[in-house]
Amino acid sequence: MFRLASAILLLTCGFLAAPSAMAQSAEDVLSQIESLHGDARGFGDAFDRLQQSMADGDAAAVAKLGSYPLTVRANGEVYDVLEAQDLIDNFDSLVMPETQALVADQNLADLFVNSEGVMFGAGEVWLSAVCGDNACNSARWRIIAINN
Repeated sequence: MFRLASAILLLTCGFLAAPSAMAQSAEDVLSQIESLHGDARGFGDAFDRLQQSMADGDAAAVAKLGSYPLTVRANGEVYDVLEAQDLIDNFDSLVMPETQALVADQNLADLFVNSEGVMFGAGEVWLSAVCGDNACNSARWRIIAINN
């Protein structure tokens, strides 16, 4: 009877652990990005720049990646950041250290992708391919929201 119970316990634990074994890979995420937005290579570049900028606390580099006006939720308030200089000038109060650390440590395979963009963490930062003109002949990956 003990062996049967042990076998059932092992099987149950194996089934419970199965979802982590079926987790998506970085390649899966890039494939989703390419399918929904195109330019997965451009996303990879923006991802790397954003991670490094957040790790360094480089307000100017983060601001260069913004799409303005940029919606930022911080300190229990919602801010419409109108231009890059506004983000730079108020970076320490608009981008919390926890958000910077989360983005800096984000694993590509753990990103969430939908038709709106790519979500870091639990929605702390969103990147999306933003059109450069009305015809959308070109798009660049930009931060579209920061939610501390």
